[in-house]
Amino acid sequence: MAVGCGKGSGGSGSAQIGDTLVYEHGVLPDTLHVVTLYGPSSYFLYREQQMGYDYELAKRFAADKGMVLDITVAPNLSRAVELLDSGKVHLIAYEVPVTAEYLEYLVPCGVENITHQVLVQPKSSDSLITDVTQLVGREVYVEKNSRYYHRMINLNAELGGGMIIKSVDRDTIVASDLLDMVAGGTIPLTVVDSDVASAARTYYPGLDISVEVSFPQKSAWAVSPKMRWLGDTVTVWSREEAPRKQQEALLRRYYEKSKMKPEISYLDFSKGKMSDFDYIFKKYAAEIGWDWRLLSSMAYAESHYDATRVSWAGARGIMQLMPATARAYDTDPDELTNNDVCVATSIKVIKSLEKIFTPLVHDPTERKKFIVAAYNSGPAHILDAIVIARKYGMNDQVWDDNVAEALMLKSQPDVYNDPDVKYGSFRGRQTLDYVVTVMACYNKATQQIPR
Repeated sequence: MAVGCGKGSGGSGSAQIGDTLVYEHGVLPDTLHVVTLYGPSSYFLYREQQMGYDYELAKRFAADKGMVLDITVAPNLSRAVELLDSGKVHLIAYEVPVTAEYLEYLVPCGVENITHQVLVQPKSSDSLITDVTQLVGREVYVEKNSRYYHRMINLNAELGGGMIIKSVDRDTIVASDLLDMVAGGTIPLTVVDSDVASAARTYYPGLDISVEVSFPQKSAWAVSPKMRWLGDTVTVWSREEAPRKQQEALLRRYYEKSKMKPEISYLDFSKGKMSDFDYIFKKYAAEIGWDWRLLSSMAYAESHYDATRVSWAGARGIMQLMPATARAYDTDPDELTNNDVCVATSIKVIKSLEKIFTPLVHDPTERKKFIVAAYNSGPAHILDAIVIARKYGMNDQVWDDNVAEALMLKSQPDVYNDPDVKYGSFRGRQTLDYVVTVMACYNKATQQIPR
């Protein structure tokens, strides 16, 4: 996929022979071929928008240098290194560990990041761990045979034994699942890299990630030794004022700004209405034959009826529409704070989702759950979840406990790297919670508010 604009002013810096790029030394190419990996901060799709810290920084570099950005997503870091070494891409835009293993094949470039492995635990724990020595006698869950597992084995030896290390099969549970389980109180402790933990805390502010359990690890983007000059260009660019400011803004967006929806308060329908905007929902729900109370419930779950809310991703208004989505439906994003405009545009989005899911989900009542989910995540991930449900023997016509569970599997590398799964990794928990909130609000409204 190619994004960005313009061409390099210095002529063509690379030519294509078969699958390999042939470079002209020192001349930037017209198209910058970049490889990255799916991840909650590196690269992902959200509401049909390409997002991610590494993606957005690479996009800015390409644009600043007058290049078109072409993104390839590798299933793992080893494959990304192979693509770079074979000359099929120019740059790895992903945090590659600066270790002897990789320095043999790669040249680090750009911003150098320093991470640690950290202990993840609930802040509310009665026995909050503040020092690694307190891990003796405690259960720690980590992915089997991962670097976290090996670090815990070594740390246990350093402490003289006594830790209870629970290794979890990576084919069924991955780091993001373990983070969800700590946040939900299913398991007490896990270990991940500090950047992964920081990203997770934007979804789960109740997590404590302050205890480091490893030595610092440097990481950076990388180029091939044959393209060292390109790496130097990236590094010099990254130190300029404008890129540094954008990098700081991206760090806040992906590692600090809360991804949580507004806190859901007790639903009080005692005044005989859902909100002060019932008339707007009644007006536009009729266009699609929906119960206005369901449309209102979506607004409640999206923004708590707050027209001024702007999400971490940039979604705006009472129905939380992305600016790019608004433009696609001929709406000026600046008009999304107007409730009438925002709801009217959301109706257009729902109509398009109806067209996508009507051939796939036969029961109209059940189909609405799929559409509600797709409104929250974008239809791509729900389409993937339908495919996954079929492959894993679930009912692809039923949301609860079937396609919903399939969506949760999209955080697992063996699932999102399946050739039949088209749209990559996704954290499904927020979408599942969103559907539950919408339907709970709607069910209560149908009992207390007249249609």
